[in-house]
Amino acid sequence: MRLLKLSILSLALLAPAASVAAQPTVPNSLTLEEAIRLATQNNPAYLQALNARQRATYAVRNAYGAFLPSASTSAGFGYRQGRPQFFGGVAFGANSDIMSSSWGVDLRASLNANTFANLRRSQANENASESDAAASEQALISTVSQQYLFVLQTAARAAVQDSLIVSTQLQLDLARAKAGVGSATSLDVIRAEVAVGQQQVAALRAHNLADVAILQLFQQIGVAKPDQVVLTSKFEVSEPKLTVASLLQMATDANPTLRALKHREQSANATYRSAQGAYLPSVSASASFGGSAQKYRDGDYLVNQGIAQTASSRSGCFTSDSLRRGAGMSSITAACNQIAFTDAQSNALRDQNNQYPFKFTSQPYNLSLGLSLPLFDGFNRETNVQSAASSQLDARYSIRAQELRLTADVTSAWTTLNVGYRTFRLQEQNAQAARNALQLAQERYRVGLNSLVDLQQARGDFERAETDRIDALYEFHRAYAALEGTVGRSLR
Repeated sequence: MRLLKLSILSLALLAPAASVAAQPTVPNSLTLEEAIRLATQNNPAYLQALNARQRATYAVRNAYGAFLPSASTSAGFGYRQGRPQFFGGVAFGANSDIMSSSWGVDLRASLNANTFANLRRSQANENASESDAAASEQALISTVSQQYLFVLQTAARAAVQDSLIVSTQLQLDLARAKAGVGSATSLDVIRAEVAVGQQQVAALRAHNLADVAILQLFQQIGVAKPDQVVLTSKFEVSEPKLTVASLLQMATDANPTLRALKHREQSANATYRSAQGAYLPSVSASASFGGSAQKYRDGDYLVNQGIAQTASSRSGCFTSDSLRRGAGMSSITAACNQIAFTDAQSNALRDQNNQYPFKFTSQPYNLSLGLSLPLFDGFNRETNVQSAASSQLDARYSIRAQELRLTADVTSAWTTLNVGYRTFRLQEQNAQAARNALQLAQERYRVGLNSLVDLQQARGDFERAETDRIDALYEFHRAYAALEGTVGRSLR
């Protein structure tokens, strides 16, 4: 009992360690590329898309298997009680128990137009699943990239709020010093204290937003957030040199969603040909062969049967001899004396009875080849052909709709990217001007040329301008990521 308790305790201690060991290793310094790599290995939704691709691959293998014959085998053992059966008052069957065994192999094959069309349909569906998986991967990359940038954005905004805490604390210290020498009022000190408190609240909220953002990032990656992690990727801002025409061409060639729809059109075409193939004949073939063995439990049953048959033949021979002599014909007594049941025959019958269970006697094999042509099935074929034709049109319309959507999305994403670049440059200038104005206001307040209200106004202007600059910076990069997601490939 004590040993059982120790075993259970050991398993309980080892279970958490095994769970921790199963978790993927997340580096403390996480780049965007590493985040994407971890996401492709652990994101549940993306892994589900890969499972769909595996199912499509097995469907192709199954379609190839339709060209091969189906095979089945059978084996059996039997036992029959040694008692005769009576039909019409006549006894049939052996008086010895009989044990039997048998085996068989059956091969069947069938080919028709649907066999070939199903292969083409399965291959098209497999290609569509590959494109779906690529679309899921591209969507995952776009989502992780956008969230990664959002984490950096919230962290930068939190850093601005932290710097403003230092600034407002210095202003509070300066207000207290000026109030001590009579150059500032107690109201200025109170206002400075309120400004410090408000700034601390703003910083607290900014850090909370940053913490939530990084938790959401690791949720999208599919792993637990480590205790300490730093996002280290840097992003440079440069003017986009892309044109709408080149982007549209790349999207037409690389967008996985559009490729998936084109493959599904091929699948719909194969389905249509399969429906038309219902008017064509089908060929079928089959082959079967096997063997059997049996044994009488009474080892001398066949020998006794042989002895009885020999005695009957010998008696019949002597009867014929008597008739021949009575008719004046020559005697066949010598021939009758030759009729005898020998030891060799006895041994042969015993060997014959020892074939059970695996010394089989082959049975005649069967071969067949057939051709069937459907004539009328209640208009089901016509209905299936029309339904398949409608599916063809639906697939073409879906491609056209995706092409129009892709054109609109790429154009709007390109426009947003260019506007984002110009917006960032303007916000960069505004932030620099606001920073210079804050420095001037701080210096003027220090020498007594500005009031605390003027200083707080300058600090508020700087906070808004710097926050807008940060937002414009990461909105530009997110616009780039959105454009890459729409096109379906990396552009940087």
